[in-house]
Amino acid sequence: MSYELYIGDYAYSSWSLRGWLLVNRFGISAQSKMVPFSQQDVAEQMADIGVARTVPTLVCDDGAVVSESAAIAEELHTRHPEAGIWPSDPKARAIARTLLSEMNSGFTALRSDCPMALRVCYSDSTPSDAVLADVARLEKIWAYARANRTSDGPWLLGEYCAADAFFAPVAGRIAGYSLPVGEEAAAYVAAHLADPAFRKWRAMGVGNGPDLPWYRKDYPQTDWPGPKPLAARAVESGPSENKTCPYSGKEPAYFMEMDGRIFGFCNPFCRNKTVADPEAWPAFMALV
Repeated sequence: MSYELYIGDYAYSSWSLRGWLLVNRFGISAQSKMVPFSQQDVAEQMADIGVARTVPTLVCDDGAVVSESAAIAEELHTRHPEAGIWPSDPKARAIARTLLSEMNSGFTALRSDCPMALRVCYSDSTPSDAVLADVARLEKIWAYARANRTSDGPWLLGEYCAADAFFAPVAGRIAGYSLPVGEEAAAYVAAHLADPAFRKWRAMGVGNGPDLPWYRKDYPQTDWPGPKPLAARAVESGPSENKTCPYSGKEPAYFMEMDGRIFGFCNPFCRNKTVADPEAWPAFMALV
């Protein structure tokens, strides 16, 4: 089976991150198609895609159009039961589905006051009482899930599942707005920030697309608390030591420098996402 996944801007679209993780984290092949938030209304841009009006939207090879992240999770589980989207243990699966549903419909203060913005980290966001109440609720349900986990993995129920994909943007918000959490919740947030799939998504957000002023907050900024990327920068010209782009196999036309070495890529997107976090991309690190 093949899919097209319509997503919004990497840095800002928390729901798109969820949909993207549901395919990428579980080894399901899908071609991503960008619906920019900086252009016309999202619904207008998707007017020709069934009845879709939001991102993410999954278009299946049989013509089915699945909008809303929770529906995407269930549909992918139905089509790929072997992928592990939900825990195999019935109790763990019930907990995961309950937590996903609460995330899908709740935490409105956190979502409103702290929109996902993965390019920045605020050292002091002066969270409101309503935001702090949402964070306290998150800590409570996360602790409950961890108390019922089926393995010693870092995720809610031990192994990564759809519920973790839904809380990945929440982890980005807690980190990006420096919201106060206890030790156990902080460890769960750190697991997301270090997750290879999350690092890829954030690198694409850092390296590509315009800053959208309506997401900007007037708070003091600090360094992103996740793994520190290797130092790299874009440069104007080669030659590069690699003869083909590590992602497409095409001839390089855009270049970056790291540790005094020049590497080439076929387009600005390939280069910029690599500059943002070189270690997020195994195909590039194989060159290094």
